[in-house]
Amino acid sequence: MDFKTVMQELEALSKERTKKIYISNGAHEPLFGVATGAMKPIAKKIKLNQRLAEELYATGNYDAMYFAGIIADPKAMNESDFDRWIDGAYFYMLADYVVAVTLSESDLAQDVADKWISSGDELRMSAGWSCYCWLLGNRQDNEFSESKISNMLDIVKDSIHDAPERTKSAMNNFLNTVGISYLPLHEKAVATAKEIGTVEVKRDKKKSSLLNAFESIEKESKRGRLGFKRKYVRC
Repeated sequence: MDFKTVMQELEALSKERTKKIYISNGAHEPLFGVATGAMKPIAKKIKLNQRLAEELYATGNYDAMYFAGIIADPKAMNESDFDRWIDGAYFYMLADYVVAVTLSESDLAQDVADKWISSGDELRMSAGWSCYCWLLGNRQDNEFSESKISNMLDIVKDSIHDAPERTKSAMNNFLNTVGISYLPLHEKAVATAKEIGTVEVKRDKKKSSLLNAFESIEKESKRGRLGFKRKYVRC
């Protein structure tokens, strides 16, 4: 399936209601408004195709960029490719759910995510923290340095309340993920979350979100979800 055919198929799946939802979350034209689940049949036909993924991502069309993440081959991408993708990610749904997800399936994931976390750029930091959420929620605990993840918890504790808004949200998700999916530091994550308390995330033209990782971890714990790992990261 070539670039033109994919764009035509995506456009045919567009829904005005879906488009409005994406725009309300920060997407802008060009976009069609395609539900992510509706993309699966096209993705099954293509499987992985990095060349096509690059063509689609370069369009700046939100739906094409999202689909690019589904068919990308992360192991064929180098650090400059991921940097180029994060440069093109103009809002959090692309940064956290396309670029960070794709990066998490690469062997470069932790190195690149570490650089983004220390970059000082809101969406890069958000993608870096989000990448660790995808990693910790999928890979085995022994693939991580416990001291490194512990140090990251300390960074969250010391800086989350003063971080940029989208970074706050991703840091909170990281805290949740460590507490639920990374058993060696479950207790430290719970203690850290308790100390941090409620985190306010301000949103443009919308009511602020109030996030409380301690309550979220406790809730999942009661549901017997400790140690949960996703089988797949990408849909």
